[in-house]
Amino acid sequence: MDVIPTLPSLYEYYTAGGITSGLSVDQPYFTLNNRNISIYSGAMHYFRVPKEYWRDRLRKMRAAGLNAVETYVPWNLHEPHEGVYDFGHGGSDMEQFLDIEEFLKVAKEEDLFAIVRPGPYICSEWEFGGLPSWLLRYKNIKIRTSERTWMEKVTRYFNMLLPILAMLQFTRGGPVIALQVENEYGSTTQPGVFTPDRLYLEELRSLMKNHDITELLFTSDSPTNYGDAGTLPGILFQTANFAGAPEREFDKLKQLQKDKPAMAMEFWSGWFDHWSEEHHTRNNDDFNDVLNRILRYPASVNMYMFHGGTNWGFLNGANIEDSSTDNRGYQPDTTSYDYDAPLSESGDYTMKYVMVKTLLSQYNQIKTRIPQAPAISLKVEYPNLTISQSLVFNEIISRAPHKIPSEKLLPMEFLPINNNSGQSFGYIVYRKEHVEIPRNTTLLIKGRVCDTIMVLVDGVLISKPLTKSADLKDFGYWKWKNSKLNLGMTDRKDATLELIVENWGRNNFGKLNQFVQFKGLWQGGVYLNNTEIFDWEIYPLEFKKSWNDNLEGWHEVVDPWMPGPGLYKTILTVKEKHDTYIDMRGWTKGIVIVNGFVLGRYAAIGPQQTLYLPAPLLKVGNNEIIVFEHFYSSSKLRFSRLSVPIFSTPSESPDVIAI
Repeated sequence: MDVIPTLPSLYEYYTAGGITSGLSVDQPYFTLNNRNISIYSGAMHYFRVPKEYWRDRLRKMRAAGLNAVETYVPWNLHEPHEGVYDFGHGGSDMEQFLDIEEFLKVAKEEDLFAIVRPGPYICSEWEFGGLPSWLLRYKNIKIRTSERTWMEKVTRYFNMLLPILAMLQFTRGGPVIALQVENEYGSTTQPGVFTPDRLYLEELRSLMKNHDITELLFTSDSPTNYGDAGTLPGILFQTANFAGAPEREFDKLKQLQKDKPAMAMEFWSGWFDHWSEEHHTRNNDDFNDVLNRILRYPASVNMYMFHGGTNWGFLNGANIEDSSTDNRGYQPDTTSYDYDAPLSESGDYTMKYVMVKTLLSQYNQIKTRIPQAPAISLKVEYPNLTISQSLVFNEIISRAPHKIPSEKLLPMEFLPINNNSGQSFGYIVYRKEHVEIPRNTTLLIKGRVCDTIMVLVDGVLISKPLTKSADLKDFGYWKWKNSKLNLGMTDRKDATLELIVENWGRNNFGKLNQFVQFKGLWQGGVYLNNTEIFDWEIYPLEFKKSWNDNLEGWHEVVDPWMPGPGLYKTILTVKEKHDTYIDMRGWTKGIVIVNGFVLGRYAAIGPQQTLYLPAPLLKVGNNEIIVFEHFYSSSKLRFSRLSVPIFSTPSESPDVIAI
């Protein structure tokens, strides 16, 4: 009887006889430890996925035939306040998502190599492209250049990060086979304004080398759009980012670096959503066709994203659709980063997953052991909950952790809080007491709001609620410059004026002059009937877990007779923890907080209507759920087994399947 030989694991195949070399591009094809390899990688960001699910998602990737996982590294989470670090044990609100060392070790245990893109800038539809907002406190800093202050901050951060990555390199027995030097740097090109700074690239490269990074160093850009502007020709390996036309991009790469292998560092599997847009999907047949052409070329590939995950809390990024620097073209991203990827936001299989598995089994000439695809997680629809308690806005502001007197308006980044690192996320409230407001008073806000504003007089909302996308063109949003609002027909003496400004996410991509990312009111003054107001009280509302968990004074919900901001609380009691979605249809705009953790944003204007709530964020027993609603609250909190975006056509419903 013949015995069927057991296939080796990926690591057994590539490390048999010992490790003598890493990933090589010294010939027209990749070799790893002197053995031929085609890289079949997928992007998954550890900070977008609960730690408890890392292994599940990685095993699903390996089961599809992938041999590598690619991840970015977000500086703004790992150094949330200047000089304060969290790599999984630092005590920040995102601590449970940040153990990159553990993530990479699990990747190896699941028989995957790793490609790491450490920044300092990552784009990634992530808040400020992964940069910490406290950098903006340095007046003359020039991000992503060789300017001294910027490089001092990058160097200090890399001195913490790179030793972790160095010890996990392939040639030291770890999973990391390649690291990126900067990210899409060619896209910063502005003829006559800015040329990518190659001294900066060399300084980043030297930083890595000085920390004993010996694996392959690369850059990624669109070769046809930017050539080799964003790399160090002949020194750094160049890869391509694109959605289609792979032959054109790879042919250009071959011209730029002769006798080297071709690789797509970002082959876009789908796309992301901005608030108020239709939900984006990528046609499955088109995805399959382009991936087939990549593999047939032949080229290596990293699918961006393979598993998108979630922009937790306030961590979504944004785009600026034109060359403006004053916020007029602002487009904030949704909390969901599902991306229409092969694995859905909650880790379910889609038709793209089947297509990837089928194509890789056809093209991969190196046969290694592939695990069975794990079962998908159970999704449950918990019973509807009644909102039982609330706090009105006056009660919220009285519990604010800081009250900062200031003669003039300040952006949130300049507030003297968080070890003098300023405020990164959430809301900032500008409050002025003892104001005389005659009837028909006009409120004027010079410049543009960054990004939304609610105007309250004596606790009553005067500005218009956001109930439909067209409202974004009215007062209260970034599209207006020097916006005006009539404060009503009532004479008010000794009134209190409150301006609640939301940071809806900082721009993460564009030209370098679009990274002026101050949030709040800072482009001009605030006027009542052409008289500027001074001497404000400023309250940062960051919704940190320590504050959320200790809110007191809850009372029965008073049925509101007018719209306005407030906190609403209910309790979810569970005997078993399962994944679910919170269905926010019936609410208007705001954030949801689960057990003190800010889960994400919601808005009736869509496309996202549900918030993914993974089981690890719940606990057996009572779970406190708080909603900060800007306008119209609901009396109920509902759940769903499925993600519910607003679809443009019925054919765009999710194609989640069983494997």
